[in-house]
Amino acid sequence: MGLYCGIDLHSNNSVISVLDEEETVVFERRLPNVLEVIVGALKGYLDELVGCVVEATYNWYWLVDGLEDAGFPMVLAHPGGMRQYDGLKHGDDVSDARFLARLLRLGILPRGHIMGREERGVRDALRRRMLLVRQRTVLTLSLQGLVMRHTGVRLSSGALSKLGVEGVHERLSRCEASAQVGEVLYTSRAALDAAVEEVERQVLSRCKERWQYRLATTMPGVGQVLGMTIALETGDIERFANAGHYASYARCVKSQRLSNGRRKGEGNRKNGNRYLAWAFIEAAHFAIRYAPQVKAYYQRKSARSHMMVARKAVANKLARAMYHMFRDHTPFEVERAFG
Repeated sequence: MGLYCGIDLHSNNSVISVLDEEETVVFERRLPNVLEVIVGALKGYLDELVGCVVEATYNWYWLVDGLEDAGFPMVLAHPGGMRQYDGLKHGDDVSDARFLARLLRLGILPRGHIMGREERGVRDALRRRMLLVRQRTVLTLSLQGLVMRHTGVRLSSGALSKLGVEGVHERLSRCEASAQVGEVLYTSRAALDAAVEEVERQVLSRCKERWQYRLATTMPGVGQVLGMTIALETGDIERFANAGHYASYARCVKSQRLSNGRRKGEGNRKNGNRYLAWAFIEAAHFAIRYAPQVKAYYQRKSARSHMMVARKAVANKLARAMYHMFRDHTPFEVERAFG
């Protein structure tokens, strides 16, 4: 008889439940999040385990990778696709672990995608780059506001960079405290500039060899950063059934529920990949500026609806085109997408 393992992973401990084919509990225990302890507790069942399920929480990397290295057949569960019966009067970590094992035994477990470790690391580095860029933007806006408050002149980001520490101090010299704060903001912003450039250099050196990256950058509006983001966030294109599923994953599809032709509410608007959603909206913004066919399509759409709806429609078109590009290994053809 095969065994099925469900692990309810938390920040400092995990509840492990092992069930047999008749859903009889063979092993069940709460263990600390120490890989050696978990491997030691499960190694006696390794030969009989059909699969070991872990939810795709924020901290699953170490556990899935460690158990895979120990020879366990790992399965990543997609939390958004699972829902226990709402009428249950009692639910806890034990019932959650058993639920994961039960879904695996029944063959109805919604599975997540386990990306390769090297690709996963590069993808996460690119996500941290976005965090650094947002922090740099906050510092830039703060420094612009400080200079404008004391001088009445709003400087562009490029003009701020050319000022230097001495230039910032000179602009704010009427107030020593503000001048000191301005120097700190400028120095911190310069440090973030260097950090962003270093992350981009490291990521780009690993992405240039990927055929997905080369194809993505053939699309108008997709440069190096967007090409890297789209290639890494997409992963294996075969995991998407069709272009519509991919566009939905990229949050480029309208979320609504209809019944008898009437709107009955919305689905989960945030279900999908927010980094991919950002990438295609950015791509749409630049494609509208630089590709005449895309601009014409956008203008027709915006004439009948709101400009943001039209831009989302362009993003949807680009996402669907990207699916076919990755699936068929072909570069972007604007006539096929917007002709």
